[in-house]
Amino acid sequence: MTCFTRRHLGLAAAFGLAGRPARAQGDYPGSRPVTLVVAWAPGGSTDFVARVLAQGMSAALGGSVVVDNRPGASGTIGHASVARARPDGYTLLLGVNSTYAMARHLFPQRGYDDEASFAGIGRVATTPIFLCASNRLNVTDIKGLVARAKQEAGTLSYASSGAGSSAHLATELFLRSAGIAVQNVTYRGGAPAVQALIAGEVEMAFVDAVTALPLIAARQVTAIGVSSPQRNPLAPEVPTIAESGYPGYECSSDFVLLAPAGTPAAVIQTLAAAKATALQQPEAVEKLRNGSIFPDPGTPEAWQRQLAAESAKWGEVIRSRGITLD
Repeated sequence: MTCFTRRHLGLAAAFGLAGRPARAQGDYPGSRPVTLVVAWAPGGSTDFVARVLAQGMSAALGGSVVVDNRPGASGTIGHASVARARPDGYTLLLGVNSTYAMARHLFPQRGYDDEASFAGIGRVATTPIFLCASNRLNVTDIKGLVARAKQEAGTLSYASSGAGSSAHLATELFLRSAGIAVQNVTYRGGAPAVQALIAGEVEMAFVDAVTALPLIAARQVTAIGVSSPQRNPLAPEVPTIAESGYPGYECSSDFVLLAPAGTPAAVIQTLAAAKATALQQPEAVEKLRNGSIFPDPGTPEAWQRQLAAESAKWGEVIRSRGITLD
């Protein structure tokens, strides 16, 4: 769960894992670098989180953690490469729920199984998505947007970066909750989708926080809701979608650290301790928070429950809305 409070940002400290974790097997990781695979191109939020995490874990492990970007096919290429890697603790994956919980329902032939192919080290962080309206629509809240959508049924449109993206599924979940019909206009990536919203080519879009916040501050778009359970501390004036009449609505980008299945339990525990240590460092918390990304450390034991819950939620949305890659 995303929880934007001081208590939340200090959760890592509650693990009682301050200081350098004990070695798992011999001198692991020793002088050999640990590769942290990111299944997306450099420059995005997953890549940013990975680099902050790699720096902190390098210090905690007394070794070297290096980021390796392997993008393609909605993240499934990078996931597949880690699923095939030797389970020795030297190849890890920073996964995001758009791949481990959503893509599985759209890419049945991925070459790996999310439950069987990975060992969870734990959740890392979470970031919300903002529901933004074009300034040309002249609405200031969700109630106004829904009213316009009902008055002009089927004529409004929203921008997305493709079937199965977090923004696409967040929108479809909202449309179902609100009982409105809005046309999907697909763009080749998040940047052109946002530009279309700014230009008024579409009336609404869900925009990730790191992109949305500068646009909100510059009044280039109108933020009318945020997808997290609590308001975002960097834009506290924007109400949550849940408090705007849609209780239970929640959607975020969640980041999780994974290893290939079969990685020794002692190595997993060492990596989990290093992760928790990295995420409680003030410098890491500040870097992530400034990008509206909030440390949300989880345990290896919680991973399978998290995976099952996220997969069930988004699988049901994909089926009920008839979403395909066609």
